[in-house]
Amino acid sequence: MKIVIVDDDCLVTEALKTILQINGDVEVAATGIDGEDACRLYRQYCPDVLLMDIRMKGMNGLEASEHILQEYPEAKILLLTTFLDDEYIVKALRLGAKGYLLKQDYASILPALQAVNLGQTVFGKEIVSKIPDLIRKEEKFDYSSYGINEREQEIIRLIADGYSNREIAAELFLSEGTIRNYLSAILDKLQLRDRTQVAVFYYQHR
Repeated sequence: MKIVIVDDDCLVTEALKTILQINGDVEVAATGIDGEDACRLYRQYCPDVLLMDIRMKGMNGLEASEHILQEYPEAKILLLTTFLDDEYIVKALRLGAKGYLLKQDYASILPALQAVNLGQTVFGKEIVSKIPDLIRKEEKFDYSSYGINEREQEIIRLIADGYSNREIAAELFLSEGTIRNYLSAILDKLQLRDRTQVAVFYYQHR
């Protein structure tokens, strides 16, 4: 099994590389330190599994996963984090990542890699216990009670996904000025200060 490891903590990367290569079935083809490395190394090595941290400087693991899965829909990505964060779990599920584990659970990483390589989806036990609550939160929130129309809902979702005004404009075939007007209206209706609060509001009401 050929893997690529991407983590901005070099000590973690080396520890993972050492632990995993003790098993003769694992070849660590390359390592990287950020999401841009992940995209580049995936294209270069086409690993069986990409093992990647979520929180990294610059392009993070979720952003890199999105780019890679758009280009390689069959990519197998196993995400690692030290944070048991609902927002990360939801995004990982939506993006199509094949696994989400806590870094602290070193003993589970090799079995998880093997399972993902076989096409399974793997989540750590701490994460599995949260999934039912996350599913219940998926009940549709009534934005109409705030006077938010369908177009504004779409823009809220894209903001929560990390899109800039320019990217939203390109996605919806609108001008940046129009998107700024929509954003001003959204902030006013929801009584929020900025786009970060819009993203937080979105995930709190999913």
